[in-house]
Amino acid sequence: MTDTTGKRSNSQGKAKTGGKRRQVAALPWRGLGDDLRILLVSSRETRRWVIPKGWPMKGKTDHQAAAQEAYEEAGLDGVILEGAVGEYEYLKRMRSGAARLVKVDVFPLQVTGEHQTWPEKGQRVLQWMSPVEAALAVQEPQLRLLITRFAGVELPQDERPDPLPAPTPVRVALQRLRRRVTALWGRTPH
Repeated sequence: MTDTTGKRSNSQGKAKTGGKRRQVAALPWRGLGDDLRILLVSSRETRRWVIPKGWPMKGKTDHQAAAQEAYEEAGLDGVILEGAVGEYEYLKRMRSGAARLVKVDVFPLQVTGEHQTWPEKGQRVLQWMSPVEAALAVQEPQLRLLITRFAGVELPQDERPDPLPAPTPVRVALQRLRRRVTALWGRTPH
């Protein structure tokens, strides 16, 4: 089976390129100039800051699959570019415990709406950041460069702030509890 980019993919939708697995990702952004913000999400298992990503989807083009991942992981709607602005590689821990090198094609998503609920709500932490904060928060050097190139910013060595720490499982649990208590507290008795 061949996807819209002409690359072969297997029946699970996991495209391979030269022996590497391939994923698609959305780079969510809003605002312009000094108000430009990038949304990062925490990964479910390692709690690192990442962008919404996943495997190509049967019946969807790569940019449509990236937009679907942005909805599922962060509850975002928006306008996504059909062409990738770049790619990066990372080591993905597989269920077997082995690590595989994965290439990720990145599609910019101009966010036009945010849902109150979405499939992975409560499983991840979301944070809007300045392009510099976002670039420094991600661990993958190629993704860091992609973000700075997209935003048109540079990261001089002497002006690099400390990256934001990824949320800890305890912090995520406390945030979930706080949301539940707030939701219950705000309800009126029948």
